Amino acid sequence: KIMKIGFIGLGVMGHSMVTNLIEKGKYDCYVYTRTKRENLASILELGAKWCESPAEVAEQVDVLIMIVGFPKDVEQVVRNEENGVFAGFKKGNCKQPILIDCTTSSPALAKELYEEGQKCNVDVLDAPVSGGDVGAKKGTLTIMVGGNKDTFDKVKPILETMGASINYHGPAGSGQHCKMSNQIFIASGMIGLCEGLLYAYKAGLNLENVIKTCGSGAAGSWSLNNYGPRILKRDFEPGFYVEHFIKDLDLAIQSATQMGLYSMPGLTTARTLYQFLATHQGEKKGTQALIQALELMNSTEIEKV
Repeated sequence: KIMKIGFIGLGVMGHSMVTNLIEKGKYDCYVYTRTKRENLASILELGAKWCESPAEVAEQVDVLIMIVGFPKDVEQVVRNEENGVFAGFKKGNCKQPILIDCTTSSPALAKELYEEGQKCNVDVLDAPVSGGDVGAKKGTLTIMVGGNKDTFDKVKPILETMGASINYHGPAGSGQHCKMSNQIFIASGMIGLCEGLLYAYKAGLNLENVIKTCGSGAAGSWSLNNYGPRILKRDFEPGFYVEHFIKDLDLAIQSATQMGLYSMPGLTTARTLYQFLATHQGEKKGTQALIQALELMNSTEIEKV
């Protein structure tokens, strides 16, 4: 029997994740999206079944995966008393359904949803992802999971159709805490990437050669080797939206403050720079567009390769 899987959110990440569930996992998928309906046709052609609400998806399935934009979206999709996921699970036939939230969201909200799920026999995992649009398309995402370990073991084969590195980090909220760490790593690293390229450009170096050389040494990183070439092509299409990254940085600052970490200079500097970029029409661009903020500040623009 093919397990029935629901999926909510067909944006930059979700579209490719569903595609892998169907093509690699051979799962029977039921889908819903609030926006990005232009992505729907290709998914339906693969055999996915359209539902009219999150509740309708939940009614049909054993496992429901979601990836939406903001914590407020998670709350609306899950908690809506008429059309939400929990309401749909109550009407469905699965005795112990599983909700996997791949949205980068608040660790505190993840704990709340887990506790609410326990009261209505729903196992909730927080499972944010990293790897951007490239990882989603290739099925090589990093997936960071918090919640019940037995539930994680049950759904790991499903997660393996979408990701290459799937790791359990502890009780509810732990996956989100790991993702906050991930975003902090990326935030300061992206500043270094953009500053390094801008410096090399002003020094008259061949930037493709700089990326090739430094990318294979101690300065090498996923961001340098993947986003560096996009920057040289002036390709600022979103693998991950600036507006969503700002949301993540705000969540990280909030969570750090709650834990008593009041001085996080790399994190707060990145937040300031990305907000500057957003106010200069960069909110819908990819995170690599940070180079444009530094170019504006230095009255210098890297020439397209």
